[in-house]
Amino acid sequence: MKLYDELIWRGLIKDVSNEEKARKCLDDEKIRFYCGFDPTGESLTVGHLVQVVRMLLLERYGHTPIVLIGGATGLIGDPRQTSERKLLTLEESLLNAEKIKKQLSLFLDPKRSIFVNNYDWIGKIDMISFLRDYGKHFSINYMIAKDTVQKRLEVGISYTEFSYMLIQAIDFLHLYRTLDCKLQFGGSDQWGNITTGLELIRKLEGDQANAVGLSSPLLLKADGTKFGKSESGALWLDAELTSPYEIYQYFLNASDADVENYLKTLTLLTRTEIEDLLESSRLEPEKREAQKRLASEIVELVHGKEALLEAIKVTEALFSGDFGGLSKSGLSMLEKTLDVKQVSGSYALIDALVDTGLSSSKREARTFIQSGAIIVNETKITDLDYVLSPEQALFQTYQIIRRGKKKYAMLVYR
Repeated sequence: MKLYDELIWRGLIKDVSNEEKARKCLDDEKIRFYCGFDPTGESLTVGHLVQVVRMLLLERYGHTPIVLIGGATGLIGDPRQTSERKLLTLEESLLNAEKIKKQLSLFLDPKRSIFVNNYDWIGKIDMISFLRDYGKHFSINYMIAKDTVQKRLEVGISYTEFSYMLIQAIDFLHLYRTLDCKLQFGGSDQWGNITTGLELIRKLEGDQANAVGLSSPLLLKADGTKFGKSESGALWLDAELTSPYEIYQYFLNASDADVENYLKTLTLLTRTEIEDLLESSRLEPEKREAQKRLASEIVELVHGKEALLEAIKVTEALFSGDFGGLSKSGLSMLEKTLDVKQVSGSYALIDALVDTGLSSSKREARTFIQSGAIIVNETKITDLDYVLSPEQALFQTYQIIRRGKKKYAMLVYR
């Protein structure tokens, strides 16, 4: 199967400016292509993995990724459907850009990829040049017709965000001229910006310019909303913001209806591997083999093999109640997941049960203790006067309190 057909099979193509050119570039040539990431936050999300996986696929087929970090476009803000973005300072934008560059560097071979920041050229364009050299080529009618603008006309859109498409168009033109970049891709919400870049290249380089644009469908969560920095429940690629365990659990619990789409768009498993997983899940859905492999592939891609093994250990520990085998990093993952109470010294167990919400009152706490329902770090406690202390804690930091089989809380000594 050729690359273009694989992208179609994976559901990674929604819009294409010229299918004949796209097939020729991807199947018959070795080209440079680019995808942009604006530093509107300090981390990318799982939703961005759609573009990362597509870059990795193209790289596998011998094409060269140009990773554009939008230090300049991040200062403007791609128009959201609902309202204006909060403007970043230059310092914030460039700091976020460095963090995102570091994240993306973990996925792509630095010897085969090109990293650029559009602040390096956009920052040098003065206002008169911007209006005369670029703005003159687009009518207001053309710009208003773009879907991102149309969705904002009722609530209003500033000239700043209205101009965003022109700045992104300059990016494509600049990379086309300086790095021989033939193709740009992004999510379908970027299609208006991508086609504006193609139009600018056509007007300044001529109708024979060999540039192509592609978009992919947005990755949707089970409730129909997209993954993203501005949506609730975002899954961040930064382990400090979303632990590997949380990502593992999310995809382990993916619905059967979602798992095929996630396997195709968020992993690099082959078509044969994916189809075998789907078939085994169809025959024995209770084993959730597709979900287990999906969760493992994503965590390993984002955080590496060691983090995956820790996430699996944490999952097994929560199921069994045995936390003795967890490393400090595994317990740190748990800290981001369980209800946590920060403490500094000795602490009566009855008070801990009430303060962590494991019981609604001291009277109920006593009942739980007397009935043998309370376990602290794998030890059943029946002493009503039991006192928790740092010396008993795992790594002198963590104490895990369990009520019954499923209710957990954690004390963290600082």
